[in-house]
Amino acid sequence: MEALKSKIRDVLDFPKKGIVFKDITTLLKDRHAFRKVVNIFGKRYRKKKIDSIVAVEARGFILGAALAHRLGVGIIPVRKKGKLPYRTHQVKYQLEYGRAVLEIHRDAIEPNERVLLVDDLLATGGTTEAVCKLIKKMKGKIIEVAFLIELTELKGRRKIKNPVYSLIKY
Repeated sequence: MEALKSKIRDVLDFPKKGIVFKDITTLLKDRHAFRKVVNIFGKRYRKKKIDSIVAVEARGFILGAALAHRLGVGIIPVRKKGKLPYRTHQVKYQLEYGRAVLEIHRDAIEPNERVLLVDDLLATGGTTEAVCKLIKKMKGKIIEVAFLIELTELKGRRKIKNPVYSLIKY
C-alpha cells in the first residue's frame, strides 16, 4: 500500500484553512496505480454477488465506474441537490466544513438489491452515513462500504452501521 500512498498528494489549506486535502488525481493519472486499485477492489468483491455500485459525487464516480465495469454491474450516482433530472429521494447532512443535501433517483434501487457503496475518502463519515440512509430508505441491502482512503483519526467509521473496507489508511 505504500506504493499507492506515495501516489496521493497532500494539498494544504484546501478547501479551507487547516484542512489537508488528499488529492487522488495524481494516483488516477498513473495507469499502473489506478489499475492496481481497481484490481484490488475487483478481487475483493467479485464473489460477493453485488447487483449495483452506488457511487458518491464526484471522485466516487471515478472509482465506482471503473469497479462497476470490472464487476459487470451497473452504477448508481448519488449527487448534490438539483443535479439529477428525475424524481429523487433527498437527505440533508453535515459535512466536515458545512451542510449539504444529497439525492438519488427514486427508481435507482430495487428492494433487496445488493449494493456496494463506493467513495474516495472516509473522513468524519457524515456523507457516507447520509448515503446509507438513502439506500436503506429504498430497502437496498448494503453489502459493504468501500473507500480508497480512510482518515482514521477522524473516526468516521463509527457513524457507519455497515461493514467498511478502506484500502489506504492515514
